[in-house]
Amino acid sequence: MGSTSSMLTQYDIEEVQDHCDHAFSQQEIVSLYHRFCQLDRNGGGFVSADEFMTVPEFAVNPLCQRLLRMLDGLNFKEFVAFLSAFSPRASLQQKIEFIFRVYDTDCNGKVAFDDILSILRDLTGSFMTEQQRQKVLIHVLEEAGYTKDSHFTLPDFMKILDNSDMKMEVEVPID
Repeated sequence: MGSTSSMLTQYDIEEVQDHCDHAFSQQEIVSLYHRFCQLDRNGGGFVSADEFMTVPEFAVNPLCQRLLRMLDGLNFKEFVAFLSAFSPRASLQQKIEFIFRVYDTDCNGKVAFDDILSILRDLTGSFMTEQQRQKVLIHVLEEAGYTKDSHFTLPDFMKILDNSDMKMEVEVPID
């Protein structure tokens, strides 16, 4: 699986399935492998941030820079594990863990007010003023029993988002 010019063996497919907790079927893994090979233009077995930016839907995502931090230099197995949070078979906990990693920009295991505000800034752009963003965020935090000075850990995220009906799904076209 090191070079993208090789084909996946049955063993490789099963190994990737195990690595991503069976979030994708074997057919979907083969389709993802073909897409990975298309992205890996130099055939080195890893996809760079520049290669990810060639995907138009990704390039226009307001969170693309945050996602690139997580994606740059992934091999195929890591690529599938990254995408597994978007599988309909992924658990709510897996989806929340993914969101937490997006919000935890400095990878310290905590999300602060400014981290969340920065995400809001990326998502709202010029549609909201900085003052409006802060006011909305403070209100939401207070309703959840937190303050502007709170730092959120993964268990906090689990507690806050556990009862949500979160939909983070992507279809994998099967060739």
